[in-house]
Amino acid sequence: MVDLKNKKIKVTKDVGWLIPGLNVKRWLFLIFLGSVFMVLGLLIIMDVRPIYLLMELIRKAALVLPSNILATVFIIVGAIIFFKGWKKTTLSIMDMDSSKGNISLLEKLYRRRKLNKGAKVVAIGGGTGLSMLLKGMKKYTNNITAIVTVGDDGGSSGRLREEMGILPPGDIRNCIAALADDEDLVTKLFQYRFKKGEGLEGHSFGNLFLTALCAITGNMVKAVRESSNVLNIRGVVLPTTLDDMKLAAEFEDGTIVKGESNIPEAHKKIKRLFTEPAVCRALPEALEAIANADLIILGPGSLYTSVIPNLLVAGISDAIEQSSAKKIYVCNIMTQPGETDDYSVASHVNALFSHAGGRRIINAVLVNNSLPENISDGYAKSGSVPVKIDMENLIPTGVTVVSQKLIQENKEGLVRHSSNRVARAVYYWYKKASKK
Repeated sequence: MVDLKNKKIKVTKDVGWLIPGLNVKRWLFLIFLGSVFMVLGLLIIMDVRPIYLLMELIRKAALVLPSNILATVFIIVGAIIFFKGWKKTTLSIMDMDSSKGNISLLEKLYRRRKLNKGAKVVAIGGGTGLSMLLKGMKKYTNNITAIVTVGDDGGSSGRLREEMGILPPGDIRNCIAALADDEDLVTKLFQYRFKKGEGLEGHSFGNLFLTALCAITGNMVKAVRESSNVLNIRGVVLPTTLDDMKLAAEFEDGTIVKGESNIPEAHKKIKRLFTEPAVCRALPEALEAIANADLIILGPGSLYTSVIPNLLVAGISDAIEQSSAKKIYVCNIMTQPGETDDYSVASHVNALFSHAGGRRIINAVLVNNSLPENISDGYAKSGSVPVKIDMENLIPTGVTVVSQKLIQENKEGLVRHSSNRVARAVYYWYKKASKK
């Protein structure tokens, strides 16, 4: 069964190869035409008499069977032999057996053809929020560019940054895993964290893999590109900048805290976020992707340590504002203690505008309108509450509010974004907005 524009069409395995859009039939015809010419050439080399003998055989068979039945038999037998030979040859060349795995070669080919024509999407953020979004978006398009913050200084990424002098690989690793074709296997491998071993304990395999590639290739962009080729990911992953960007926050009481991992620990209201050095240069490839995008998505994720840091890189906010793409922000479902205490949806939007220098970098904000009945008590204990949708404060921003159920069902009462629901809501909004 193949999904054609959301319509289920049942086809047999072999007939499915004739589905429009696969770009297969033209090559079948060329194979057939070439085969005919080769056979004729061989018959000429062998003397034309074999052609006479073949025609004589057909003539005698025609005396016994009606010509239309005989022709049909020849066509069916020839087609079966041809299709089977072509299919087996293709599978041998590609070194893959369509009977292995849950997805057939036909389905893979159809998906690839369809997704290659999808919208050019740029997703900007970091942390688990960005990787969650990418898992869902890759079902709608292969033309995805993930632009990832590089301000992380905690955990394995922080240690590698300090000891090896590289950009923190953690968020980049998560995005590569999320966009990989064989998501389950790659995720397990990349997310594997060593539990013991001197110097290894606490590190993830993916971080070490990217660190090694960075040393071999010379910089993180090349390392990500090579690892993406090895893992056959759908899309491109780019750091926002190659500069050694470090985050700092000024709070309402005037105090300043440096280091991304230290900012939430202060448990104070953030006045502004800034970087050291003050000016970090945007990666040219990131600016180009934003300029050519059809759809730009910010978030979800930690507002001040995953989303906003990208806007502080010189040129990024300008590029977003000037891009003709449709732009949407995926708002967090719950407030984050130490970062967005008591924040409403309008508070999130205004924080984005403020750190983008007043630029109108989004057209819409996607919010969740459903919560589990058995919401976990852990949220209340940590001071996390649902983000309030305050329409009275959102109207002056001029941002369209898109309200959908975005949570993932679970028995524990945890509030988590569903990658499928978020991606579907974003893509449907984009298609609708594009028609206006």
